Amino acid sequence: MTRRRLPGWSELLPAVAWTVLLALLPWWLGLPCLLAVAAVLLQQGLVARHAALLRRSLRWGLPGVLIALPRAFGGDLLAWGAALLGALAGFTLLAGLEAWLDRDRRRAPEATASAEWPELAMAPIGPVTAIIELQPPLWQPAADGPGDPRGGRVECHADGYHLADGARIEGAGPQVAFSPDGRWFAARTSDDRGIVLWDRDHHRLHRLGGWMLCGWRDGQPWLARREGEMPIALQSMSGLDDES
Repeated sequence: MTRRRLPGWSELLPAVAWTVLLALLPWWLGLPCLLAVAAVLLQQGLVARHAALLRRSLRWGLPGVLIALPRAFGGDLLAWGAALLGALAGFTLLAGLEAWLDRDRRRAPEATASAEWPELAMAPIGPVTAIIELQPPLWQPAADGPGDPRGGRVECHADGYHLADGARIEGAGPQVAFSPDGRWFAARTSDDRGIVLWDRDHHRLHRLGGWMLCGWRDGQPWLARREGEMPIALQSMSGLDDES
């Protein structure tokens, strides 16, 4: 907040002298003087350097004319009532005049804000998000001997599934699926309450009770607890039940 500077004696004495002069003059001489000052003040392009002086002349000159007004009408109660009404009207007009003269100064910040708004509206807000598209798993009956993307077929035996690379998966249900690149072998558990995932590149088996396979993305399985839930990548899950 800026603090307004108090006028010094070099400004105060001329202002008081101007008020006293208009108070001593007849109101019908002082009022045209104020109107002339206001008319000159409206020509802002011509009097930009003297605008402050002209405004000060109006502020200090108006009380002088209001003092001269009741004196001209006898100084009774009616005259002072007319002076008070004149003060109300005069200061209202003066405030309106100064507000109109300062209109450009108030519009400048608004124009700046409106110019910056399109840039603010187009700026990203919050963290950058990405749309995750999953490739759904292609479940196949294990009894049909589905093909292995890396060659060979899946064989279903009493001790579990036998893959072409020699891996054996036990405790899996009747439906199996491979990731598109063949790295992952997936099977639903025998009670259909979880998922079994075999990472063929790292020879690691994950038994995840209560999880379902939603799909594949970037060579990783994405899982969820139930239908309609936001899926998460296997690599971001902690506390997995792994078997080497």
